[in-house]
Amino acid sequence: MQNNVVIHQANSPSKRPPRGRPREFDRQAALAAATRLFWMKGYEASSIADLTEAMGIGTKSLYAAFGSKDALYAEALRYYYTTYEGLVWTRFRAASTARQAALFFLQDEAIAMTGGDLDLPHGCMSTLATVGSEEHSELGELMRTTRAGGFDLLKARFDRAKNDGDLKSTADTTKLARFVQTVQSGMAIRARDGADRAELHAVAELALAGWDNITRTIDQRMQGDA
Repeated sequence: MQNNVVIHQANSPSKRPPRGRPREFDRQAALAAATRLFWMKGYEASSIADLTEAMGIGTKSLYAAFGSKDALYAEALRYYYTTYEGLVWTRFRAASTARQAALFFLQDEAIAMTGGDLDLPHGCMSTLATVGSEEHSELGELMRTTRAGGFDLLKARFDRAKNDGDLKSTADTTKLARFVQTVQSGMAIRARDGADRAELHAVAELALAGWDNITRTIDQRMQGDA
């Protein structure tokens, strides 16, 4: 996901510089700190006081730089994906078969969910993110859209496998992608509760051990619904 921001600069040399003191903090570092806090505690549990302490800035600076808590979370979610998506999707994209792609995805999720090599918070920021009140409907929709992006990547890979003959032409790639995504969601909860990498790797391998039976069952049910 890209954040396309267009900055317009005035061409007139007579234009006065903006008044007020410039920001005295590293905005990117502050955003990274906010992302980490949201990742660990979630949106609801991260108060403005928590955020300003983690980011090392005052309340006024937070609102001046990011607009609102909702806007900060939305930007943090984009930062999360643009910064860490390679941890999960790199081997997935290079996999030669659908099963290998699914296994790489779950294995690499297990690594990322348990801190990776970067001492990251446990769990998945987007999978475990919730917004309780209706006044945050736009942010809630952003979270759903973000999670849907992972599903779309899985389904597109399985659709390609159908075209390549790796999966049967009758394979229900929607159900297959939902299955893999649901396993990943369960792994995220276990990681947040303290499961280690070995446990999550075992879950991934067990979930896909019967790949042929899984795809066959989904295919049979699809034919039965036809």
